[in-house]
Amino acid sequence: MKLIKGKTFFSYLTLLIFLLLTEIIFRVISGNNIVNFSFLRVFLLINFISLILGFLTSFLKSKYNKILNAIIVLIANIYAWVQLGFYNFLGVYISLNTSSQFGAVKSYIMDFMHSMKAEFLLAFLPFVGIITTYVIINIIKKHDEHFRLKKHYTYENQTNFITVLLLLFLFGGSFYYLLDDKFADNYQAVSNKDLFVTASNPGLCVKEFGILSFGIIDIKSKFIESDNEKLIYYAYNDDEVNENEERLFDDTAWETVISEEQSLTLNSLNTYFINGQVTEKNEMTGVFKDKNLIVIMMESVNDVIYNEEYFPNFYKLANEGWSFVNNYSPRNSCATGNNEFSAMTGLYSIYNLCTSNVYLNNSYYTSIFNLFNNEGYYTNSLHNFTEGYYYRSTIHANMGSSKYYGVQDLEIPFYTYYGGWASDEDLMNKYLNIVDTYDKKVPFMSFITTVTSHQPYSSSSPYGDLYLEMTENTDYSMELRRYLSKLKVLDNSLGILIEGLKARKILDDTVIVLFGDHYPYGIPLDIINEILERDLNNYENEKVPLVIYNPKIEEKVYETYTSYLNLTPTIANLFDLNFDPRLYAGVDIFSKVYDNTVVFADFSWKNAKAYYNASTGEITYYTDFVYTDEELKNINTLIYAKMNSSSLAIKNNYFAYLEKRLKEVEERKNA
Repeated sequence: MKLIKGKTFFSYLTLLIFLLLTEIIFRVISGNNIVNFSFLRVFLLINFISLILGFLTSFLKSKYNKILNAIIVLIANIYAWVQLGFYNFLGVYISLNTSSQFGAVKSYIMDFMHSMKAEFLLAFLPFVGIITTYVIINIIKKHDEHFRLKKHYTYENQTNFITVLLLLFLFGGSFYYLLDDKFADNYQAVSNKDLFVTASNPGLCVKEFGILSFGIIDIKSKFIESDNEKLIYYAYNDDEVNENEERLFDDTAWETVISEEQSLTLNSLNTYFINGQVTEKNEMTGVFKDKNLIVIMMESVNDVIYNEEYFPNFYKLANEGWSFVNNYSPRNSCATGNNEFSAMTGLYSIYNLCTSNVYLNNSYYTSIFNLFNNEGYYTNSLHNFTEGYYYRSTIHANMGSSKYYGVQDLEIPFYTYYGGWASDEDLMNKYLNIVDTYDKKVPFMSFITTVTSHQPYSSSSPYGDLYLEMTENTDYSMELRRYLSKLKVLDNSLGILIEGLKARKILDDTVIVLFGDHYPYGIPLDIINEILERDLNNYENEKVPLVIYNPKIEEKVYETYTSYLNLTPTIANLFDLNFDPRLYAGVDIFSKVYDNTVVFADFSWKNAKAYYNASTGEITYYTDFVYTDEELKNINTLIYAKMNSSSLAIKNNYFAYLEKRLKEVEERKNA
């Protein structure tokens, strides 16, 4: 390193020490290992970044050089601190690709700050360290006239430039070598090379390249869209492919589309989907045929709501219907909007952006609305809040909802300040008024998203305080008591709905599906544990209700591992709708080939046998059963293939394209 002269070497070494310390502190707090190939990649990247920055700042006068270096470290520390906080608060790393939500999420700032843990402040130790270092150096310089950095001559700049280039080549080349698959986790489906280019999985990207490099990659991906995303295929085994003659498809038109398509991307999607898995009809096919359907996505509802004393209406529906006790709503960026999107389409949303907002003009002829439209149903959707978060009036229309009702359309009172949500009771009363306008001879399908139980819980709010007396004799924290108060309003609304349908004599002909969009992430897990005694680690905090109710069905508890992803294909089978199972990442959970596994946003997964943590590459078994390495690799490859195909299909508005092209081919054929 003596080849690097004076301030260049000093700036490089200073930044390397304190940026690397930032990464180490971040990994320790996050629980990531620092003795593996991942951290070696981080070390090389920090060397690369520090060398470039150190060389550039060395051209400044000594005073300004130090100030700029300190600012760089401070920015890195703030970024690491914010990311620690967001991951703790939301369960995901914040990304510039979710910038459409920044204006709305600023309302969460008090809840966000309240959730910050004291140990996160350790992220600022490097900044304290660099300031302390500079102070000590200045003290030494004042007492030692011989302590001087060499004068910065032009010749030294030229020498530095050549040396820096050589070192950058060394660090970069070593890093590229370590991107090879042989240095990746044995079970990792996505290559580190693709991950480095696309940052398609922020959690895995942070683990493999560090939080600071993720920030740089994230900035790049915001402004420069990668054209390096390749579709991953998955070859189903013979015993995984259904040959039931009851669900066969004439692919003649689709094959013509493929033969005529010039776009390699679109044809790769065509090839992927046409070779997908066709699930069989089964004993559950058509059990609700021709009945009405009401799907209710309950805001911030987890299994706390399974409480007969506090929430008798929900408890009745769950106890007398089908209750899925291992249902999860995996969070990702923009949890409510993305999870709503996945429930309506059966596709994975794109992890690191607000999918439905960014691609709001996409259309999906495969959506839950269009499947019911094709059967002659009235379809609509409702939400008792504004479009401040998600552009539902456009999104739902493009999904096929014949009519979307927002809070203004419903003329429901709501507060303009954050936390002043509208009442779910008002929502259900307005909905019943809409039902009254329907021709009773025509079945209807509705998708309702509630809002009252949304955070904040750490501050006073109209519905957070409304039923505090319900828990006044408990030792619960105030955040939890406010949450339960808000859930009470939701539960009351379910009672209004049931009694309203009963009074109209259509309850027997109506199926109600309820699920939580995500757990109440505005409440720390230790506070949730005041009422839920089970371990909430390893994504157990993301377990939420899924209930299917009709007065005529026999109550049953299902232990199937599932999520919102499977909602549309499962409902399509229960109502015997005309749908192509190949066009969904989700699967009918009553199918014989359903793998009984729930997948989380970072590619982690769990079932009754095991939990695989994709961010650490570790697997935890719940039984004596053990997967082979090949089986684990196959599971991860299938998961990545489904996520990857969903992402590319969304980005290319594939389903609008496919619908249009199939119609064109059929019209030519019939001309």
